[in-house]
Amino acid sequence: MSPSTERLAPLDLAFWHLESAGHPMHLGALALFAPDPADPAPGSAPGADRPPPAHALLALLATRAAGVRRLRSRVRDVLLPVGGAVWLPDPDFDVTRHVHRIRLPGAAPLADEAVAVAGELMERPLERGRPPWEMYLLTGRPDGTFGVLVKLHHALADGMRAVAIGSAIFDEIADPRGVRARAAARLRGGTEAAGRPWFGDPARLVGVARGRIDDLGRAVGVGASVVLASRFDPRGRPPSLAAGTSGTRRLGTAVLDAADIRRVRRASGGTTNDVLLAVVAGGLRRWLAGRGEPLPADGPRALVPVSRRRPGDPAGPGNELSAYLLDLPVAEPDPYTRLDLVRRAMDRNKEAGPLRGAGALAVLADQLPPIAHRFGAPLAGGAARMLFDLVVTSVPLPRSELSIGGCPLRSLYPMAPLARGHSLAVALTSYGGRIHVGLVADGEAVPDVARLASATEEELAELTAKTPAASATGPGTPSPA
Repeated sequence: MSPSTERLAPLDLAFWHLESAGHPMHLGALALFAPDPADPAPGSAPGADRPPPAHALLALLATRAAGVRRLRSRVRDVLLPVGGAVWLPDPDFDVTRHVHRIRLPGAAPLADEAVAVAGELMERPLERGRPPWEMYLLTGRPDGTFGVLVKLHHALADGMRAVAIGSAIFDEIADPRGVRARAAARLRGGTEAAGRPWFGDPARLVGVARGRIDDLGRAVGVGASVVLASRFDPRGRPPSLAAGTSGTRRLGTAVLDAADIRRVRRASGGTTNDVLLAVVAGGLRRWLAGRGEPLPADGPRALVPVSRRRPGDPAGPGNELSAYLLDLPVAEPDPYTRLDLVRRAMDRNKEAGPLRGAGALAVLADQLPPIAHRFGAPLAGGAARMLFDLVVTSVPLPRSELSIGGCPLRSLYPMAPLARGHSLAVALTSYGGRIHVGLVADGEAVPDVARLASATEEELAELTAKTPAASATGPGTPSPA
């Protein structure tokens, strides 16, 4: 294999073959920016903002995206292994085919117009014969604000990898000392390898063999858990989440105060993610009740992806994901009791670990040959609705402030792909003291996704109102309902 090519990892291959015309498998992010505060318009008062030149922004995005090697690569099938595929440089790569500009009407708030346009763009599958990504610059606002929509195929990146790729378009760049250190480490590794026997370290080979046996045993356990956790009777699931998919997309966005999330966490214990999952559950409860739909006693069931990358590890190629399954307690009327149920369930998941249980589908993907992904992925995608009802995922972002061309980032809404047979996916990320929630919905099954977004914000407001102010000092007792 040429040094410029790279074989798709098993999970990447699964995501590539899960896609169909009506079920695109790209994730995305909608970023909203303010004008550069240090760039006043000629003749304007000091401190006034000037709309950034659209052509300059478009050229900047194109130049930075073209500098990312993976964004210049496409997927090509190979003869061996049968059913396999590789990443290789696209000889006809033209960044202008991927970076586009759309002029917004400018009559409504930026977020409203950008969300509406992004929903239409997220419906469209990516061109599979080209590097699978697109970027849209959304301009035309009289106040100089603008948006950027990024679409990346899930085979190209998981959440952490997407952040690493996306960071290349921001003004803030990685520490060059870190780049030099990694290059030196690779050089040392190559020098050390030169003195080793061609067959490798015997002790290491024994360890690899034992690890392979452990992996196979773990996969058998996950497979059995998947069968036991599958729900073959669709009755009892909320109709809106069990509706057939139409291929249309509608987006919703919500903003949560990170300080309120921390305050609730300190009062209740657990983790920030526990609080966010409970807020999503409460938002779903409000939304379903408002629609007049029954509240299921068990569920709806969420697939909660977790990264298999260790903290501090570089975002290497390929998806490295597992997941937990969580029944969201929407039937419970008290928000703090809901939070307690979520925390206990997530504690049980964590005790088992991310590589065990029915949510660890990626463990199965790692053990299957490429040909099984090619022909089995559509079947597996169709069966996903028997295992879970929606995806709820958190995407990490750098803690530093971000900008493009000096224009500060104000909001960033992540977007998860919809699994086959599903009508809702929820993604969350933290930036600038706020949690941004991106809701991707089937346009026909969930036309009122904006109402769900509002219900999510209302849920946090109620949870915060029931939290004592003294909780800043540690866990306490919430106010009575």
